[in-house]
Amino acid sequence: MRLPLTMYLVIFVSASVVFYQYHLSKAWMISHNNSQFRDLSAGPIEKGTNYTYYASKNISQAVPCTDFSLSNPQLPPLYIITPTYRRPEQLAELTRLAHTLMLTPNIHWLVIEDAEQKTELVTDLLQRTGLSYDHLLAPMPEIYKKKKKGPKPRGVSNRNKGLAWIRKYAKDGVFYFADDDNTYDLQLFREIRYTKQVSMFPVGLITKLGVSSPIVRNGKFMGFYDGWMAGRKFPVDMAGFAVSVNFLLERPKAEMPFKPGFEEDGFLKSLVPFEPYEIELLAENCTKIWVWHTQAKRNDPSQPLDFAKYNNTNLVLLKHILV
Repeated sequence: MRLPLTMYLVIFVSASVVFYQYHLSKAWMISHNNSQFRDLSAGPIEKGTNYTYYASKNISQAVPCTDFSLSNPQLPPLYIITPTYRRPEQLAELTRLAHTLMLTPNIHWLVIEDAEQKTELVTDLLQRTGLSYDHLLAPMPEIYKKKKKGPKPRGVSNRNKGLAWIRKYAKDGVFYFADDDNTYDLQLFREIRYTKQVSMFPVGLITKLGVSSPIVRNGKFMGFYDGWMAGRKFPVDMAGFAVSVNFLLERPKAEMPFKPGFEEDGFLKSLVPFEPYEIELLAENCTKIWVWHTQAKRNDPSQPLDFAKYNNTNLVLLKHILV
């Protein structure tokens, strides 16, 4: 007996609905599972998550963590030392670096201002990031501020302040001098975290050579490639090395000298005993660039606001943000 055409249509529509609901349910389950399992390198999920699983490539090896961005006992701590000072680009560059660090687990950010008082806007930025941090002050000594000729040793007092903090509060892990005018690949922080003594890697956009890097041949350290050698034992950029906390603690006299152009070299030499051939080569035997010396365009201070014309407007508040 042949079924009427309307019966065929009813059967076809019913089957289509069942098929659609099945696949919709399956898609929801996949999405739900993906929201619970993330790769360890993926960074934090939105704050407010009560209990989140972060997984390695093998989902069965999930690691429970309530706030992966701030602490994970399975990862060595990473201390980021960032000197900074008030200028038109300060907030923009600190914001860029902050958003990179927010994707990096188990870090503590030491933001150290060359100032007598903390900049409230910097404090507010740090609080909003949700990162573990310390906001410190380390003004340049007056003897160097008054220097009229030649470059000044910028950032030295800040970095030495960071080293003093490390010695007082850190017990293990790795520290890294991360200036706020650089651009960082997340892979850099994944690699330097396991530094045993001193690790090094290329820095892009340095001098006319375009890069500062250890020279590697057949997997072995052969020397340095840098646009300004100047007789330095360690001709490297500030962003081109990371140091083990324990390695520093074993060298209580290590510090950065107030000598413009020789800050990196002086600090690395103060880590005695330590020789260039002991460098741990990262970034795939120094064949990749994970940090770039981008340097934002220097901006002139903003022009004074005409308060007679713009009083009681939003521009008054914006002016307090600008330099």
